[in-house]
This record gives sequence, structure tokens and C-alpha cells, in this order.
Amino acid sequence: MNDLVRQHTALDDSDLEWLHLLVSEWQLLSDLSFADLVLWVPTSDGTRYVSVAQMRPNTGPTSYQDDMVGHLVPRGRRPMLDAALDEGRIVREGDPEWREEVPVRVESIPVRRESRVLGVIARNTNLLTVRTPSRLELTYLQSASDLAQMIAAGSFPFPNQQVDMDASPRAGDGLIRLDADGVVQYASPNALSAYHRLGLAADLVGHHLGKTTAELAPVRGPVDEALVKLASGWAPREFEVEGGDGVIQLRAIPLKPKGLHIGSLVLLRDVTELRRRERELITKDATIREIHHRVKNNLQTVAALLRLQARRMDSAQGREALNEAVRRVGSIAIVHETLSQNLDERVEFDDIADRVLAMVAEISPGKVTGRRTGRFGILDAEVATPLSMVLTEVLQNALEHGFGPGEQGTVEVSAVRGGSGEESRLAVVVQDDGRGLPEGFDPQRAGNLGLQIVRTLVEGELGGTFDMVPAPERGTRVMLDFPVGEEKH
Repeated sequence: MNDLVRQHTALDDSDLEWLHLLVSEWQLLSDLSFADLVLWVPTSDGTRYVSVAQMRPNTGPTSYQDDMVGHLVPRGRRPMLDAALDEGRIVREGDPEWREEVPVRVESIPVRRESRVLGVIARNTNLLTVRTPSRLELTYLQSASDLAQMIAAGSFPFPNQQVDMDASPRAGDGLIRLDADGVVQYASPNALSAYHRLGLAADLVGHHLGKTTAELAPVRGPVDEALVKLASGWAPREFEVEGGDGVIQLRAIPLKPKGLHIGSLVLLRDVTELRRRERELITKDATIREIHHRVKNNLQTVAALLRLQARRMDSAQGREALNEAVRRVGSIAIVHETLSQNLDERVEFDDIADRVLAMVAEISPGKVTGRRTGRFGILDAEVATPLSMVLTEVLQNALEHGFGPGEQGTVEVSAVRGGSGEESRLAVVVQDDGRGLPEGFDPQRAGNLGLQIVRTLVEGELGGTFDMVPAPERGTRVMLDFPVGEEKH
């Protein structure tokens, strides 16, 4: 719609915003009218109309099999459009049109914003299945007529009240028509069923909806007065009411077709099962986070016990082995701590990499500076846990074997994500400017425990590759490459 309006018309951005607000609401008008809607806007030179939006009803057959958006029609070909635009009134005169042997009643509704008519809505009703309307259909049609008059007067849609139509109740979910005092004139079967689930034992017709709703809600006190007003439809609002065994979502639409408040339209949906599932998910998420928190605490306890045992060791080699185990346990604890703060099993790994780098740097025998470049991004827990251990081992190996006591140097961790979708991969390089590798060193056969852990986790857990080579100038370069899947924010 933006492109069509800017290419063909003289409307400004505020006019376009009004049309967007209208289009976000007009599914309701289409459903209540049992009719297709097409929005026509005059072109800049005033000689033609361009159709910028279209809506088909959920409540009846369509009048247009084809998409009408983008069509241009010369002025004069459709006199009802001209009359609605020029006179600023709803035009219903004229005989039905025949389209592919289907009779279609056409009406034109001017779209007014303040003192100007921006365009015209053509309302097209398929008459092929016309029959004696029921009370529900009559209520729908009367409500549609009131909304059409409000659009023509510029009082609908409501400014600053843009609605998410995917989340808001629709006409078919449940509809209640109120008079000017908030008393129910008509309630659809779905609406009545929703109120029965709240605990209503009687019919709604003839009762004041606001007072009835407040009586069914469990909260008492000052909130009741606000709830009475909301459910009476005096202002365009969305709200939820919980009572009995149910939860219903309501949307109130004041009806002022001629500037005077004649009543309200209340759309409602039974969202009991939806809210129950949401609560279950919230409970499940809270349980998962609590599990991660407890795992982290248990790992920290294990690390503390190992650290305590290391202090009691007489053997320097045994003490160092226990300290290495402390760091391995700590790297896993960092991941679980991060997971305990998230709503899903995904973590922003850059923070974990920085914390692992800082943790390992503490044991450096020299004055080594660690830094990270690039971005790991968001990773699944099943990738983050082994990767944190691999990073710990590689960094620990670089600091212990690359630098001697008092030596200065740098260890850099770089990460690059490439590819897309399921083919996305993560390339990690850890490079130091230390002593370098011993002559004849083969990382695929080296027998120390740290490198065995790295090979096992990278090739087995992560399904990737691992290599260790001399750096171009000085030191050692460790290269990891493995699939990580698509990054989801």
C-alpha cells in the first residue's frame, strides 16, 4: 500500500498512516457486512482511482476471485465512487452488478480524515446466497452500517488505538450489542457460551453488561468501577476478565454513527485454554531455569571441593591436575548460569567466551593479555556447553605451554559465523604469540588429557574439525570449525 499511495496519489505520510489504521481495523467491517472491501484512492491528477488494499469476509462468499490491489480505474467509469468522493456520503443507489453470473450489490463509503475525504471503500456483497437473515445477521448488518457511517464521518478508526487483528477478538468469536446505557440488546451464541464459562447462569439480554461482568470477576473493590465502565463500552479498549473456570478477552467499540453515542459493540473471545497453556509454559520455563540454577550451584560446590582438595595435596602435579578440573567444571557452570537467566535453551555465547577467557587468564604464569574479536552469536545449549569446555582447554593449553613465568604476550579468540539456515557454521581461531609448538608435534595424536577432551568434543559432540598449527609469525594457532544451525533472536 505504501508504494501505491506514494506512486499514484498526493496523500502525505499522516494520511497514509490513517489508511494503515483503517486497514488494520476493516476486517471487522468486512465480516459484519458479509462483503468484500476495496479501498480506492484518487490519483494525483484526479483522473483515475487506484485500489490500494482489499479485504475478503470470513463470514460469507467473496465477490472478487481476483486480487484487485494495484488496479487503476478512470474517473467516471464507476459513478458511485465519484459520488461518494465528491459528496462525502455513503452511496447505495444502483442495481446489482453481475460478475461471472453472480449478482453483487455495490456500495461506496467515503474515508474521511478530519475535513478531507482521502478515498472510498467499495463494499461488494455477493447476493447469490441471500436468504432471510437471522437475528445474528441482522445485528451484524446494523453494526456494519453504524461503522460505515463512522468511517464516512471520520470518527472510525480510533486514533492511537491500532489493534493487532491476529490477537484481538473477531466478530465470529463472539459479539454483544449494547444500547446507550450499556444494556445488552443481543448476544451471539459464542458470546453467551463464553459468559456461561465465567459463571453466568442466566441469559445476557436485558442485563447491564458492565455490572454483570464485574459480578462475575473475582476481584472486588475499586477495580469493579473501572471494569463496569470498560465492559459498558464507553471507550475503545481491550481487556480480559477472569472468573469461574474461564478467561475471556473483550474489545469494546463505542458506536457514534451521527456523532451521538447510540450504544457499543463488544467483541469477545474465550481464551481460557490459551491462557492455561501460557501458564503451563511459564511454569515449565521457570522449572527449567531453576534446574539450570541448581546445576550451576552443584557444579560450583564440586569446584569448591576440588579446590579444597587441591590445597591439601602435597604433589604439585596432583594439585595442578585438580586445579585444571576446577576450571573445566567452572566453564560448564558458566553456561548453566547463563541458561538459568534465559527463557529458552539458547545463550548469547559472546559473554560466556569473555568470562571463560578471564577465568583462564587468571592462571597465566606470565603477563598475558586476552582479547576476543568477532561474534559467536546465539547458540543452542547443546552447542554452548561443549564449546565452553573446548575453549577452556585450548586457552589453558596456550597459556600454560606458550608462555613462561614473567613472559608477556597476547592470546586472541576470534569467531566468524558463515552460511545460512541449517548450513550455518562457526569458525573459531585461538592464536597466541608464545613459544610455539615443539618440533614434530602432531595435535591429532598428542596424548595429553586437554587435547583428548578437545578432539572428543569437537569431532564427537559438535561434529566439526580441529587443528593446531604454527602461527604465521610466532606462536600457535588453533582452528575449530563446526555447524551451529540458523541463529534465531
